[in-house]
Amino acid sequence: MVICQEVKNKDIWERFLAGCEEKTFLQAWSWGEFWQRRGHKIWRLGVYSNEGELFSSILAVKVVARRGTFLLVQHNIGISEILLNKLKEIATEEKCNFIRMAPLLLARRSLGEGGERSGENKKMFKDLGFRESPMHASAYEATWKLDITPSEGELLANMRKTTRYLIRQAEKNSDITIEKSVNFADVETYLKLNKEVAQRQKFVPFSDDFIKKEFEAFSGDGQAIWLFGKYKGEIAAGALVIFWSGIGFYHQAASLSKYAKFSIPYLLQWEAIKEAKRRGCKLYDFWGYVDPNVQTNHPWAGPTLFKMGFGGRAYGYMKTQDLPLSKKYWLIYIFEKLRKIKRGL
Repeated sequence: MVICQEVKNKDIWERFLAGCEEKTFLQAWSWGEFWQRRGHKIWRLGVYSNEGELFSSILAVKVVARRGTFLLVQHNIGISEILLNKLKEIATEEKCNFIRMAPLLLARRSLGEGGERSGENKKMFKDLGFRESPMHASAYEATWKLDITPSEGELLANMRKTTRYLIRQAEKNSDITIEKSVNFADVETYLKLNKEVAQRQKFVPFSDDFIKKEFEAFSGDGQAIWLFGKYKGEIAAGALVIFWSGIGFYHQAASLSKYAKFSIPYLLQWEAIKEAKRRGCKLYDFWGYVDPNVQTNHPWAGPTLFKMGFGGRAYGYMKTQDLPLSKKYWLIYIFEKLRKIKRGL
């Protein structure tokens, strides 16, 4: 008999995900720890076969916001009726207005591709009662990935000519250094940098608590590292990179415009890629993508052009899906739709 129950064993959870092709650290055991550290209730749900083998899993988080309470499921590989029924049961007990899900199901594998699989996935969610969400679920719906199994020389050769040139120029500059750190105290170094960038570019960054708890959750297992680019000893750029299940994730980053002419973020990114290779990673996920030729005014258009210069390709996934559970959902839907328009997303 197939059963759905909570997974209590970290090794079983991580071992199952290690065998999955599509995955991000938002499925990791440590990501559940991150949510718990922030005071949220979580459920690690697994579906087991008759033989007791885990063959499907999702991490669900209860989010209590001013606009409403909901269950959040980020980057699940799929959904089944047995899992959905369990989520509905939890949502009812926790008085949630809806379930929000960001499935890691491919909509297109590379630029311009769609395909039969995309249509099947959309139909599956529609048949289960879902509708497209007005907001993404704090996770990308498209990203840029680079296969880092080739040699460093091959990776450099496959980069955009300008990107390769800027990396080499920064390497030659003795005033530029890239430093790595696993010290929690360096969270404050990054937060100061991040706030300066947010004020300049007029965007709302992740909260200090979010970034601190993220680093805490992953650094315990040696899965997180800070990289700082310095010019004459002064911090010019910084990034938090997470290494999980054979993939390096470029998740947090900031740089000061006054040092832009020295191309420090290019060298920092290259050092992060090389660190991922040293750790045995096969993929590097640049975390987030929009087509800069289509969405020219999108806030991610510039950063995407930067990422594309390192080589790789785009991966597109299904849009975030909502399952309404109460009438209040429709008020939340209108509120989020208007907020999205205001932010230009």
